[in-house]
Amino acid sequence: MPDKTTEQQTPQAGAPRTIKKYPNRRLYDTSTSTYITLAEVRQLVIDGVQVQVRDAKSGEDLTRSILLQIILEEEAGGTPMFTEAVLANIIRFYGHAMQGFMGAYLEKNVQMFTEVQARLAEQAKTVTPEMWSQFMNLQSPMMQNLMGSYIEQSHNMFQHMQEQMNKQTEQMLGAFGIKKR
Repeated sequence: MPDKTTEQQTPQAGAPRTIKKYPNRRLYDTSTSTYITLAEVRQLVIDGVQVQVRDAKSGEDLTRSILLQIILEEEAGGTPMFTEAVLANIIRFYGHAMQGFMGAYLEKNVQMFTEVQARLAEQAKTVTPEMWSQFMNLQSPMMQNLMGSYIEQSHNMFQHMQEQMNKQTEQMLGAFGIKKR
């Protein structure tokens, strides 16, 4: 018979780890039956654990607001990842026709960048200091290949997004009896 403690700490594969948020702002990890801090939620995310934060009383999904709160603390706490210009541009996309496309575009780009980073980490295990120095100068074929692949995928995603927008525009104009020239 499995140990009950182990069973609590290992959620079912694919099932998110549920964290309840109480009115006193405390976070309760239902997998470990302990209160945790926002820093510990951050660490779970870094470790690749899928988390879902729910309001303890209403059951409302608060995951996005907790993740945004973690980002806000990270941005305020050290070297920011986002410049003011980037943040201003993101704000400008809210309410804009491109909002849905932009979210998907950013998500795919971050995913591709993460994959490139993982490949680099895997390949770096066998790299000598001399090879690493050459690599960091962006001269190595491996780096050129990885970055070229990333840029090409990003370009293809942007083209796809533009095509989708054109199709939607044509459909909308068609509904009004207007044909695109």
